Amino acid sequence: MKHKVSAVLAAGAVTAAAAIALGSPPSAVAIPAVPGASPSGPCALRGITDDVAETAQTPAGYARSSGTVRALTLFIDFPDAPATLTPQDRFAEFFPAATDYFRTSSYGRLAYRPVPLFRWIHMSRPLAAYGIGRGANFDPASDDGYHALSREIVRAVDPVVDFREYDVINVIATPNAGPPATRTVLSVTFSGGDMGLKTADRVPFRNASFIWSRQTGVSAFRVLNHENAHSFGLPDLYYTDDRDDPPAAGHWDPMDEDWGPSNDFVGWHKWKLGWLSPDQVHCAPHRGTPGEHTLTPISAPGGTKIVVIPTSPRTALVVEARTRSALDPTVCRPGILVYRVATDVPSGRGPLRIVDATPHSGGCYQDNKYVDPELTDATFLPGDTYTDRHSGAAVTVLTENPDGTYRVRVTPARG
Repeated sequence: MKHKVSAVLAAGAVTAAAAIALGSPPSAVAIPAVPGASPSGPCALRGITDDVAETAQTPAGYARSSGTVRALTLFIDFPDAPATLTPQDRFAEFFPAATDYFRTSSYGRLAYRPVPLFRWIHMSRPLAAYGIGRGANFDPASDDGYHALSREIVRAVDPVVDFREYDVINVIATPNAGPPATRTVLSVTFSGGDMGLKTADRVPFRNASFIWSRQTGVSAFRVLNHENAHSFGLPDLYYTDDRDDPPAAGHWDPMDEDWGPSNDFVGWHKWKLGWLSPDQVHCAPHRGTPGEHTLTPISAPGGTKIVVIPTSPRTALVVEARTRSALDPTVCRPGILVYRVATDVPSGRGPLRIVDATPHSGGCYQDNKYVDPELTDATFLPGDTYTDRHSGAAVTVLTENPDGTYRVRVTPARG
């Protein structure tokens, strides 16, 4: 009989060739959350639909990103890298911090519920035999790579796990497996469509994040938030093609820099993830008249969060207020952040780029080696105006109000 893994389970270890026998676990308490609305209207831009992207609507196959999300959390080690800590200790490196982060960033609209299987699943081969490296694929025709690794994991837990009960899967490796994250970041997510591996429940094994080594800094757990956000449909903002360019978004979103101190998601991502209600997004479509908007900082619940200015059928400028907060401790120049979104640019190629109000300044936050400083003072201050020379769209910061909100004037793009 198959039992749902519905709570914290007793510590132990199993081989990947055998089923996991479970006792009766205590029940877990669900966290209430109100699912958010999907983006809609003329500013909900269309774009890439066969991969993670900045496209406003996330296609079918990806995990839900608001309401209650259940994350099956598994732990693996290898013959040449046996675990040297308990799965409970490894779990504690990420939780409850990752859950708290999602709850705070989503204003309570995402209740992230990890469901751990507290047993080390022993892989049958040494790590090197799987060929796991940066860029390793998920090829059903191969005897190595992530498909082979996942096939062993599924066979080990299928007798006791009902995969239909989960939205995402976390596979957390013992931290001594593979190179340290300071040398090579191996963590990866396979999200969206069917990848050619089905469970005994006849559901695809997908929206699976593999977490390796340990990130650095006080909020190192955010590698899991970053990876799970791929399962929610978000792209990588850092460049993945080895180009030697300055960062596109820097420390303004964890889809670029998810290491070092904490940072919050940009407002466009919060809208895409269903964390903003329709009245928190103002749209300034083509050929519209200039208008004024009061923006509440991204860190505070309630209020208008972003103004979207389409500049073409697949591009837009987005305007939001950013101030220092628990999730944004590195904000050293509070003000208005302006960035370009391109829904036809692939993940890892710069689909979202911050507009730097102070280019070549060197930045204002230089206290942490894991924060690229150049964009840290990218915000615009009262009296500043930014005009996009291609579309004619413009943003003027009028005032910072006593209650911490900002008043801006927005000129839509030319028709």
